[in-house]
Amino acid sequence: MTETTSQQFSVASPSCCPPESHSDAPGAEAPGCNELTIEENGEMEVKQVTLRERSGEVKQHSKKDGVLTAAMVSGNMSNLGRFGTGLQHLYHHLSLPSYNLSDISVLCKYVHLQKLELPHNKIKDLSCVSHMPYLVILDASHNEISNFFGFQPPKNLKEVNFSHNRMTKMKDLSAYSSLSKLDLGHNSFSEITGLEQCCKLTHLSLAHNKISRISGLDSLPLTHLCLRGNQLERIEGLENLKSLQDLDLSLNSINSLSGLQNLHLLGSINLEKNLISEIQECKHIHDLFLLRDFNLLENPVQEQPDYRLAVVFLLQHLTMLDQEKVTAEEKVSSINKYDPPLDVVAARDHMTHLVYQLMQPQVVYDSSTLPSADSPYPMLVLTGPQGCGKRELAHRLCQEFCEYFAYGTCHTTRGPYFGEENGIDYHFVSEDDFQNMIHMGKFMQTVQYGGHRYGLTRDAIEEVAREGLACCVHMELEGVFSLKNSYFEPRYILLIPTQLEKYMDHLKSRDLYTQAQIDTAVSRIVLYANTNRHRPGFFDNVIPCDDWEEAYQTLRQVVKEYLLLEEQEEGEKQNRTSPDNTSAGHEPQEKPHSPPSRSGSGPVTSHSATALDPADPSYRNYFARIQAELSPQKSPTELASISRREQLVREAIVGKSPGVYSQLFKRSAQTEPSSLDNHDPGSHFSEDSSSDESRASSALSVPSSAGALSGLVEPLDISALGHTLETLKDHTPEATRPDTDQLAVATSPSSDRHPGSNVKAILPPIPTGRKTPAAPSPAPSPRTSPHPAAGEGFDADKER
Repeated sequence: MTETTSQQFSVASPSCCPPESHSDAPGAEAPGCNELTIEENGEMEVKQVTLRERSGEVKQHSKKDGVLTAAMVSGNMSNLGRFGTGLQHLYHHLSLPSYNLSDISVLCKYVHLQKLELPHNKIKDLSCVSHMPYLVILDASHNEISNFFGFQPPKNLKEVNFSHNRMTKMKDLSAYSSLSKLDLGHNSFSEITGLEQCCKLTHLSLAHNKISRISGLDSLPLTHLCLRGNQLERIEGLENLKSLQDLDLSLNSINSLSGLQNLHLLGSINLEKNLISEIQECKHIHDLFLLRDFNLLENPVQEQPDYRLAVVFLLQHLTMLDQEKVTAEEKVSSINKYDPPLDVVAARDHMTHLVYQLMQPQVVYDSSTLPSADSPYPMLVLTGPQGCGKRELAHRLCQEFCEYFAYGTCHTTRGPYFGEENGIDYHFVSEDDFQNMIHMGKFMQTVQYGGHRYGLTRDAIEEVAREGLACCVHMELEGVFSLKNSYFEPRYILLIPTQLEKYMDHLKSRDLYTQAQIDTAVSRIVLYANTNRHRPGFFDNVIPCDDWEEAYQTLRQVVKEYLLLEEQEEGEKQNRTSPDNTSAGHEPQEKPHSPPSRSGSGPVTSHSATALDPADPSYRNYFARIQAELSPQKSPTELASISRREQLVREAIVGKSPGVYSQLFKRSAQTEPSSLDNHDPGSHFSEDSSSDESRASSALSVPSSAGALSGLVEPLDISALGHTLETLKDHTPEATRPDTDQLAVATSPSSDRHPGSNVKAILPPIPTGRKTPAAPSPAPSPRTSPHPAAGEGFDADKER
């Protein structure tokens, strides 16, 4: 060795041999020291004993008398480290499990121990720990210790395990300021005390004691708490443990989860073998979004049907339930069972009614409610939250537009409110009758709302269709979703309150609803608003209904636009003010292109513009009007064609369009204008070229979910003509009646058309049983008068 070095390895440094003595005289062995040293000074001199032999001998000896000796200590040391100046090494860890020890007083000399493990012995006294200021971890579990922390506190003591001992009472541990993990399980504690000043305690276990009440934990930064196997009946005293992440309350008598609702960092809860009996108890931990592991094994609640799906539904963020993994399929199934999306509800409802309908004897309906790609049956659906006035507005609309609409009466299982009449407002039936009607396939859609059931039957629609009218109904949002799965293509108008206070006052003033029903109705406003926001085009129009009179005026204007009645009124007004535009023998004079703007003048149109947002995708006429304003001038031939198609649309909408045979007569009417004694009431709409252009764009370019309410349809059969046209003819001013040439240009079909060709069903239908008043005078026979007037037609009974 070129350089003299000296290094000492010590098993432990007892109190009688201070570290300084080793540093000053590194080669000397202090008297009375139980150390194992190795000196290096030029030549190696080793004083070594066979540790294995010594350990075996000492262990056998210790089991007889239970006294710990220095030889046993040296044989069970581990984790070599340094102390002092760094020139001296020693072992920091001592582990003596299952040595049957009862006397460990020899450890008083080992002041540098950092970890001491003495489990499964018969130790009753731990006063030797008072001489270990550097001790960090102490494990004295499975002994016979009855004195709670019977030693002076080491300043760095962090982890203590006193489980499976004989302690009965906890004492003040304020001196143990560094304590972070404490296990006191399997003792005889009946109360939690003395932990208030343990400001670093994060793990606490008091499992299998006699604790009946949780207390004394408010100020602790606990993250893991185990109170397994105690006598707890309720959860309390945990409200301020905001850092708690893992909680074990198994093997107690807890019957409620109340008390956990504010512990938002909880990730695991173990309530195995308690008395939880109601699934609804999970509502207390519904907002613990970090909860991932929940254990309710061997609780009475597990006996309830669909227990697992119900818990998964209430706690969607779980990944483990009762020690089993929660799958994605279970989460989807739970949602579809307990709170299915509206699409799922509607699909189930539609499938139910479709299956039951197919199980019944098939009936061919004589009305035109059957599916048709060209001209679906026209319907108008008003929807909105409870008490928004949709039923009242539907009745008023049907009264004013009685030539177009009739009210479709729904069925319900609730009792009538004051003033409601059976068969007019609703068909009031019992729950059993309603269920029987479902099984008979009577309904098109049903809705469960407020504990009652509502449904729209096919017969209700058929009764309206037999009168040749469009059906106007009202329903909740779930019914709209269901009806959209059918082949019907209604116009959907959403009536939604925008002033919550006014809406709530209206519901309260009716004295029909409880506070819970009012709260439910108010909460559903968000559902309607979100549906309109997230599903563009789902509703054809959205109308605020805070004021019913304003809402009705807006609704009235919208319906008039659907039926193209606004253009008709404008045309009549222009014809009355400009009679020279239709002078006999001349074509309509083409005026400079100035399409009317609906967002500007006119009281009705301005009202509609303020009520309906043009940026809303459901406001379908907006783009058509822009297109009309930007479109170039059209030739007289194009205007005549547009006028002809527009006229057919209006006539078909109101059920006045002549059929194939009358078209033949109109073609021959060009040669004999003198026979045109009466006039077609729809012909005067084609006289203003600039208005024609805008109206044609609006009528033919706007997409429609209702089809026949605003789309182009084929002419109706001649049997549809009757007293209605006679009445309109009598009220047509003389100044607005066009001459023969203009009428022929506006109404004559192509020359290659022949009777019976290209005939399609049009809507709304006017079947055989329509209640049409008799004409004041019999119409002339086509054989005696080969050129009947456009306003006249065959007698309906004779033609059929």
